[in-house]
Amino acid sequence: MMLTDRTAVVTGAANGLGREFAAALAAAGARVAGFDIAGQAETGARAGERFTPYTVDVADPAAVARALTLVAAELGGPHVVVNNAGVYPPIPFEQTSLEDLRRILRVNVEGPFVVTQAALPYLRRAGWGRVVNIASGAVFVGPPDLVAYTASKAALIGFTRSLATLLGPENITVNTIAPGLTRTETAARSTGADGGFERVAAMQRVPRVEEPADLVSTLLYVCDPASGFLTGQTLNVDGGAAFL
Repeated sequence: MMLTDRTAVVTGAANGLGREFAAALAAAGARVAGFDIAGQAETGARAGERFTPYTVDVADPAAVARALTLVAAELGGPHVVVNNAGVYPPIPFEQTSLEDLRRILRVNVEGPFVVTQAALPYLRRAGWGRVVNIASGAVFVGPPDLVAYTASKAALIGFTRSLATLLGPENITVNTIAPGLTRTETAARSTGADGGFERVAAMQRVPRVEEPADLVSTLLYVCDPASGFLTGQTLNVDGGAAFL
């Protein structure tokens, strides 16, 4: 129970990776606050009594500030922030409008920025913290149908590096996990029907479809209190689709 007496915020906790991450952090002893605009009953069933849901638009600074005030009062902390919320629309580049791009950036880039900035005073007050940004292995393989999405996830890697430099002296680490194509509800809606999972798996050195559970050990590694010398890194967990 390496995270006993710690509180973790997981954004996008209603399903997919967020649900898996919330359950894993709760199992590791953390009190977990789930931020999402969707209902989180299934996550609560998985994560148990250590999980508390909050209805939050992560790109709304006022809503995030209110939710963090509640988290601090009800659960303590927070000490760990997992910026997992994201949108994954495969849109051909020529058909991507500026409105499409802004919507993707709002959730995938502004969300982590807003949540981390609002959580930072709490992490500093605790004198210890872990910020984990969930990017994508798409950054390293450049899929042609995900230009805007890939750009948004690349921005998270730059965000991670600069923030790690800023916060390293304060005992707060900042790292990125970059999954490959993972079998979640969102990915299935976008790529599952046309065999996308199988095509990607065939390009990996580990030739099977990535599951949310494949990312749990990496998440726990970067959140572990013993991982205080690991910061500014991007851990590419994609079955070997791209060698860095």
